[in-house]
Amino acid sequence: MVEIKLDEDELNKLYQEKLEQHLNKLDNEVVFWDTKELEKQTNLCFNTIKDQFFYHPDFPKHKVGNKWLYPAKETKQFLLNWIQSK
Repeated sequence: MVEIKLDEDELNKLYQEKLEQHLNKLDNEVVFWDTKELEKQTNLCFNTIKDQFFYHPDFPKHKVGNKWLYPAKETKQFLLNWIQSK
């Protein structure tokens, strides 16, 4: 007979560390969002985005050629602040 003993606290700690590493990796994979990704991340259509916050002076956006790009990290932070002010 084989008996295995697990330290649940240690197992939970290991799980949390691995989960945090994975989430950090996902966050770091995308540097910029395009308009399609902005719509997806906010669940808003572009007309609503333009009406609500696109022209806000603090909204991070950069036009490259004919395409708008939004720095992912800064845009997430702006959106969190914006929604809290509503």
